[in-house]
Amino acid sequence: MSENKLVIDARGDACPIPVVKTLKALGALGGAGEVETIVDNKVAVENLSRMAASKGCAFASEQTGDKEWHTTTTADHAIEVVEGEPEAATCAAPVEKNVVIQVAADTMGIGDDELGHKLLKGFIFSLTQLPELPETMLFYNSGARVTCEGSASLEDLKNLADAGVEILTCGTCLDHYGITDKLAVGEVTNMYVIADKLTGATNVVRP
Repeated sequence: MSENKLVIDARGDACPIPVVKTLKALGALGGAGEVETIVDNKVAVENLSRMAASKGCAFASEQTGDKEWHTTTTADHAIEVVEGEPEAATCAAPVEKNVVIQVAADTMGIGDDELGHKLLKGFIFSLTQLPELPETMLFYNSGARVTCEGSASLEDLKNLADAGVEILTCGTCLDHYGITDKLAVGEVTNMYVIADKLTGATNVVRP
C-alpha cells in the first residue's frame, strides 16, 4: 500500500463530481501516490478510468457490493492539475447497447450440415456464458426449427429467456414448415417486428 494515499468517498455524487474530487486529490498528493475513490455506479468507474489514462496514471477497480466500487488511481510522479481543470471535467454518457442475434438457419456456416448443427448449438450455449447478453434473438426461415420441440438448443434458449433475452420466431416460417404447434420457447412474431428490431439494433450478429 502506498504511504501517500488519499481516500475519497464519492458515493451518492452525480457525475462528474467523482472525477472532480479525484482530480483535486491527485493534485494534492504533490508527488507519487494513490487516490482511492469509492463510487456507487459503473459510469463513474468508466469516467475515472478515462481521466486516469489522460493523466498517465495506473487505474484499477473492484466491485465490492451491489452498488459499490473501489477504484484506485496511482501516480508515479506529481500530477499537475491546473486551475479550473477539475471543475471543467465532463462525463461520457454510457452507450446504450441493443445487440440483436439473427438466426436465419438451423445450421451455422456453409458446408457440412451435421457440423453446422453442432456449431450453432455451441454458439447459442456460448451466448449463455457472456457477461453481456443480447437484447433479442430473431429466428426465421429454417432457423425457426431451433426454437421448437426437439431442438438441441432448447435448454440454452430457455436459460437466455429467463435471463431477459427476448426470443422471437417468425410466424410465417413456423407455418411454412408446419411446426407452429411445436414452438417451445419465446414468442411468435411477424416481419414488421423483425424489421423493426433489426433496424433499431446497435449491432446485428448473424452466426
